[in-house]
Amino acid sequence: MRKGEKTKLHIIMKSAELFNEKGYTGSTIQDIMEATGLTKGGIYRNFANKDEIALEAFAYAGKVLWEHFAAAVQQASTATGKLLAMCDVYSDTVHNPPIQGGCPFLNTAVESDHSFPVLRDRALEAYESMMSFIQSILKEGIDAGEYRPEMNTESVASFIFSSIEGAIMASRLTRDNKHVGYARGHIEQMLNMYRPTP
Repeated sequence: MRKGEKTKLHIIMKSAELFNEKGYTGSTIQDIMEATGLTKGGIYRNFANKDEIALEAFAYAGKVLWEHFAAAVQQASTATGKLLAMCDVYSDTVHNPPIQGGCPFLNTAVESDHSFPVLRDRALEAYESMMSFIQSILKEGIDAGEYRPEMNTESVASFIFSSIEGAIMASRLTRDNKHVGYARGHIEQMLNMYRPTP
């Protein structure tokens, strides 16, 4: 990787954490300069403006999350195991989240709803990708006989994703991981309800 590419990646990585902790609107170019140790000229040689940095930073944060989820899923052999492993990525969301500041999906979706339409569109794409991924795991479970075929995979995927995102928010607000644990327990109970009766 060339020096210019390394500098650009450094800006993206540091900005991803900064935006996830302080928010896009709450972060200034000065904050990015302080986080990266670069001058304003060093920032603007690589990016036209803060919006461009935000889009790249969100894409980077999403990539990091996907890597965590993919690694977690590979360790499990059943659909339920895979979905619970995904929940466990945020088991210590208070002290050790995959990206500092919590979940970039949740943070970006809330912040960009009205203020930054292009970023909102990216967040929506990420949400739809995650929903499709969860549904694909649920369909694997149905095909393998782990779940009954009448399961509405869209409804269940929505519940799983919404529950864990809400639990991340509650755990970070209260600084107590128990809420993520509660959500995981209820997700497991719900999935067990779809098991075929012997």
